Amino acid sequence: MATSVLDAPLPVPARRWWPAPVLALAAVSGLEALALLAGGLTGLDGLFTAAPGPSVPVVVTVLGGLAGWVVLCAGSGMAALEGGRRLVNGLACAEIAAVAVLFVLGLGTPVVADLPTTLPLPAVALLALAVPVGKLLLASAPATLAWAEAAPPRVRTAAPARHPRVRLATVALIGVALGALAVTTPVGGELPPVSSVSGH
Repeated sequence: MATSVLDAPLPVPARRWWPAPVLALAAVSGLEALALLAGGLTGLDGLFTAAPGPSVPVVVTVLGGLAGWVVLCAGSGMAALEGGRRLVNGLACAEIAAVAVLFVLGLGTPVVADLPTTLPLPAVALLALAVPVGKLLLASAPATLAWAEAAPPRVRTAAPARHPRVRLATVALIGVALGALAVTTPVGGELPPVSSVSGH
């Protein structure tokens, strides 16, 4: 029991509405997740129908990586709304590093030579860097920093994952769904009629 007014705990001010940079950061992360999901559905169709077909380790790696990327993008947007910045910054730095590695490989090897675009490789790299660099700028905005400082300590600090199996199951389910949709989606183009093939 407080002995005086000075000993009484001060009321914690209620948090206001999300600042504009925080909302923009969450929106960019969510749109990136949707774009990755849509692009994955388009690209996996050609991967699974290629001749010769890809090996099982390649399929598992591609599906797991894409599913994990989608989950991390969506999760970082939700974390930004709660005041967390570490996931957004870590994912953006990883994306910048991945673009840099692919750019170097594209200059020295034909790994990324068959890009579905007529733009030169440096222009494609700059366009790809726009999303992670934009997320870093939004995450370091003064309004975002103030929002993160006002978040509860459990959100600001990196708490250990309480349910890693649930997250792993989520990634696995997304990967299975991507693979099922890519396999069951018909490939563009139709087979010629039987009469034209047989010559009748």
